Amino acid sequence: MAMDKQRARIDELFAQGGLGRHETFTPRYGWLKKGFDAVARDPNVFKKDEAIVELGVGKNMVRSIRSWCLAFKLVKSDGGNIVQTDFGKSLLSSNGGWDPYLEDDASLWLLHWQLFIPPFEAVSWPLAFNYCNLLSFDSRELSKIIYNAGQTYPSLARISPKTYQRDASCIIKMYVDPENKDLEIECPFMQLGLMHKAEGKNQVSFNTAFKPTLPPSIFAAACFSYAMHYLPKGQKTVSLQQLVFGINSPGVAYKLPETEAGQYLNDASKSMKGFRLVDVLGNMQLHFDEPPKQLCLKALKKFYRER
Repeated sequence: MAMDKQRARIDELFAQGGLGRHETFTPRYGWLKKGFDAVARDPNVFKKDEAIVELGVGKNMVRSIRSWCLAFKLVKSDGGNIVQTDFGKSLLSSNGGWDPYLEDDASLWLLHWQLFIPPFEAVSWPLAFNYCNLLSFDSRELSKIIYNAGQTYPSLARISPKTYQRDASCIIKMYVDPENKDLEIECPFMQLGLMHKAEGKNQVSFNTAFKPTLPPSIFAAACFSYAMHYLPKGQKTVSLQQLVFGINSPGVAYKLPETEAGQYLNDASKSMKGFRLVDVLGNMQLHFDEPPKQLCLKALKKFYRER
């Protein structure tokens, strides 16, 4: 029954999600910091013609920067204005932020996770990672998968198939290295290695192997964040299986097998108190000795303090 309620809640959140707001642009180096800082100076910056000069990009790119800053939860809409979030301030503030210029791959892993917690400014991303189970695919096949998934929700079913096609293409461009290595890599998320080229023309695959640049503390923080957003309030345990295979789970977002996910949590538990990974009759469970919200912040502070 609890799982049914959880799924209904996620479906409700998916139905409220947005598509195509990135204007076909993947997030580029410097964009997130630039947009985040601009909002501090003027909450209406994205609505003004001067934004082109302020951000130093074209009109469509201004809209894309706004969308990506919202998608990664660096800013939020507040009474018609766009304001910085507490998470955004913690990560990108020039005055004591954990990683203001996103120099650490761990921060990219952390930002990638933000696409899987509500609100969903870019709902095609969780739809793709949750529902694409093909060994390899191209943008057309991925588009069909996220389009079919979107038909479940009346608000998304009204959106043109072309919008889904643009989203599918953007997802692949965001995570797959270009074939021409002489080209400047403009999207930092390619560094994560979540997708790679596959055999066959224009075919790509999700990388389901161990992620060497994903720190255990960041994966643990994503698990605590998942508990915050998707588990009933006060629930003190969650199975490792749910953390790996559940809708919008860290395992789905990071494309990790169960063994690797368990190892990440085990490693994180050795350097941080407040949670335990326990074997209950052959089923591994994550036990919270402190509230998940508190654990999430603790894990992030500890990681960035010690890095």
